[in-house]
Amino acid sequence: MTTFTSHQLVLTAIGEDRSGIVSELTQLVSECNCNIIDSRIAILGNEFTFIMLLSGDMAAISRVEHTLPVKSVELGLLTMMKRTSRHTENEFGAGYTLEYSGLDTQGTLSRVTRFFAEQKMSICSLKSDTFEEQGEMHMSCLLEFNTPCELDFDQFKEKFEELSGISNVHYVFRRIR
Repeated sequence: MTTFTSHQLVLTAIGEDRSGIVSELTQLVSECNCNIIDSRIAILGNEFTFIMLLSGDMAAISRVEHTLPVKSVELGLLTMMKRTSRHTENEFGAGYTLEYSGLDTQGTLSRVTRFFAEQKMSICSLKSDTFEEQGEMHMSCLLEFNTPCELDFDQFKEKFEELSGISNVHYVFRRIR
């Protein structure tokens, strides 16, 4: 497949977690002559979630769009599809991860993501979780993000230090690119 004839489709599937769902979906994609460029799986509560970025020629993408609805009914899945195009990276200064944890208090993730938006950060991935420890609920979060070229990272860290004090979280930044 050349980039000139390649089209892309984002496919999301949600349903009750059980063995074999991944195999069924990836087999359908393969039989339609599409390639899985990127994918993510998560179990949220008792629900299985699967997001895939597919590529293929126009006919292959159309086959997925026409065969998936029948397969999703058969598997008891809620599915959604959207055509897209190749992602173009914006220029950025550097890439980092932020890992933070603390007591589980309402609004922490909202405050952190709002802070990142105000600083013009591009969040690439985010995983948050809660867990019980010594009778108290705690949370942890891992974000991967890109910084704008003009960002003064030391000043950014100082501002985040203030936010972490308000939110009562411990954190670590790591440069990854």
